[in-house]
Amino acid sequence: QVQLVESGGGLVQAGGSLRLSCAASGGTFSRYAMGWFRQAPGKEREFVAAISWSGASTASADSVKGRFTISMDNAKNTVYLQMNSLKPEDTAVYYCAATFSRGRSWYYLRLSDYDYWGQGTQVTVSS
Repeated sequence: QVQLVESGGGLVQAGGSLRLSCAASGGTFSRYAMGWFRQAPGKEREFVAAISWSGASTASADSVKGRFTISMDNAKNTVYLQMNSLKPEDTAVYYCAATFSRGRSWYYLRLSDYDYWGQGTQVTVSS
């Protein structure tokens, strides 16, 4: 059973930066592909970024391309989401997710691909 704990959320002004962290425990982290999703009030949870267990392959949503970067540190069992140039529309609860991967370069984009979820961390961007 994999446990995921997010941290790093908070309140930031538009144009600012935050780095979210997701610490994993209880599994062989190096075989899990990881993802970040977000859910704004009244909206469905949506894909933000994903990374393969090797770290060699990544993907991100068009809405965050060029501003958000996903990365991982297997030695620390932690995945990160560096968020720059934040906008008010980035305000949401951000969730970390994990799934056992079929291959070192595989990443996953759909909510249904993921088996484990963190509790979420709030990110609020003021205008």
